[in-house]
Amino acid sequence: MLRSQRLAVVLSLEERKEKAALEKMTEARRHHEAQRQQIENLERYQREYRDQIRASQQGVVSVARLQGWQAFIAQLDQVIGQQQKLLVQAEDRLQACREEWQRAWERRRGMEKYIATCRQQEQRQQDLREQKQSDEAAGRNFARRR
Repeated sequence: MLRSQRLAVVLSLEERKEKAALEKMTEARRHHEAQRQQIENLERYQREYRDQIRASQQGVVSVARLQGWQAFIAQLDQVIGQQQKLLVQAEDRLQACREEWQRAWERRRGMEKYIATCRQQEQRQQDLREQKQSDEAAGRNFARRR
């Protein structure tokens, strides 16, 4: 069995590793997008809530009600802050997955190039063998004719 044929098994393993890394990166990207979307939803909700408060403050508002609104907005601020931390974690994970996929891609690509080099060498060796056999056959024919 030729070296290039034996290395095909290694290439297959590298391709599987790359595919798995790509799937992990895709999942990390989806998670990151979900976290980003969640922050946008929370911020939109907070803006809408503040707008409702401003609209309702046209008249007289009790102190207790105003304090309740402020407490709720403070809670929303906390939730948004926590969500931003989750987003940063998701960004870090996405970056790590991207780097892992990049390494897997480079290993697979390197193996493909190495196999191509092996095939070229094998072809050159085969060509040399055929040339040698042809030369030997021509030499035998020449010797017989003499």
